[in-house]
Amino acid sequence: MKYELLELKQELKEELTHNILPFWMNKMVDDEHGGFYGQVTGKDHLVPDASKGGILNARILWTFSSAAIHTKNPLYTEYARRAKEYIFKYFFDDEFGGTYWMLNADGTPAETKKQIYNLAFFIYALVEYFRLTNERVCLEKAVELFHLIENHSFDNDRNGYFEAYSRDWKLLDDLRLSDKDANEKKTMNTHLHILEAYTNLYRVWDDPLLHRQLKNMIQIFLHKIINSKTHHLNLFFDENWVCKSNQISYGHDIEASWLLFEAAEVLGEPDILDEVKKKAIKIAEAANEGFQSNGSLVNEKNCDTGHVDTNCDWWPQAEAMVGFYNVFQMTGNEIYAHKTLKSWDFVKKFIVDTQKGEWHWSVSENGKIDDKNDKAGFWKCPYHNGRMCLELMERIR
Repeated sequence: MKYELLELKQELKEELTHNILPFWMNKMVDDEHGGFYGQVTGKDHLVPDASKGGILNARILWTFSSAAIHTKNPLYTEYARRAKEYIFKYFFDDEFGGTYWMLNADGTPAETKKQIYNLAFFIYALVEYFRLTNERVCLEKAVELFHLIENHSFDNDRNGYFEAYSRDWKLLDDLRLSDKDANEKKTMNTHLHILEAYTNLYRVWDDPLLHRQLKNMIQIFLHKIINSKTHHLNLFFDENWVCKSNQISYGHDIEASWLLFEAAEVLGEPDILDEVKKKAIKIAEAANEGFQSNGSLVNEKNCDTGHVDTNCDWWPQAEAMVGFYNVFQMTGNEIYAHKTLKSWDFVKKFIVDTQKGEWHWSVSENGKIDDKNDKAGFWKCPYHNGRMCLELMERIR
């Protein structure tokens, strides 16, 4: 087992440094308008005039910053700096505060709404760049975004965070991250990535309010978001925390299992860490229901109809590798290490694009590659797969 894991570690280093990151360095740099292009299609066609999403740019910044921290490669620092400079020049709203949702290709604002999910990713990324460079302005901007979320989005009456606001911070009628989401005031997804952002911020900024709100976010997951009977995550809620969803998202289950444990570790309260550890194992066990014999993790299940979306998108595969390995580290149960290895076998065979770089968006249950969705774009970033490589490179000893 140890030999297999060390071999996996080496393969992931190769994947990160010779396939994933080079795609973004060689194909995505926008020399005309600055920063990075907004889209490459599933057929590998560059769309130079595509809009540039906040999520994409924040995730590029996080990925190159984290890669530079872990590998000590100064080349990655240069690409992180490129992303940081573009973000500071174009994405911040100097009049009302916060970050724009989307820019036109030339950097002018295209969609100015304040999606809290988006602000959280900018916190996550700015902190990572601060950890790399110690540039104080990045930490100050992350703290500013933290206070904007707390002042505008936090529900002081019923706990949790509302989803989306207009440019001048009025709660929107359409709160959705994407067309596939339910239009509800509170979602698991936004809370998960606030948790992720606040965890990273607390690593570098030991602030009493941040400590309280990170601890509170962990409690929200333990007592409101995780289904106490099934240990899957409930996905959508009204303002009173009444569940409004009937879907299981296996990728979010396994991602949350390790992010929640990481948050409790960083928080540093032993009682909470013990509680979270037990719960994280149960969440991973629930996610395992979507794990297939070929090493894939299917997307979703509708609990009312029983219908399973058997497509295997790129990001649940990456999160499965980290999540299952995290359970192996917590329990010593080698079954979960084998699941990580099995996942990687599936990814290598079906998801990695060895010819043109990066990963395909998805593959069907019969092995058909999805070339209709982006290779790179608003949601298709180097974050899930890049982070998986970095996490496992660090964890495997």
